[in-house]
Amino acid sequence: MITDNDSSCPLCDGYLKFYDTTLRTVRTKNRNKKVIKLTRFRCTKCGSVHRKLPHYILPYKHYEKKLIEGVVNGYITCETLGYEDYPCEQTMQRWRSQNLQGIL
Repeated sequence: MITDNDSSCPLCDGYLKFYDTTLRTVRTKNRNKKVIKLTRFRCTKCGSVHRKLPHYILPYKHYEKKLIEGVVNGYITCETLGYEDYPCEQTMQRWRSQNLQGIL
């Protein structure tokens, strides 16, 4: 994952060149889904591919960052109206057990 200010590879500091785009489904509140287009870049030095993620998505997650933050910080639980079964209780427990505070 790279941010807006990154122009070099996080692995080897090589130059990142546009590679292609890919689609990702993002799950948002009220069980809504939206499909977004992500730009991918390839390092000219080591050949690794990196996605440029918008600020509202975490790496390797398909739920919106706000929703994950709410669960990790305890604002959203399985008893919260509107979130009784979305995301499922097991997913919420996994997010709480992972060390996500560093990337939130």
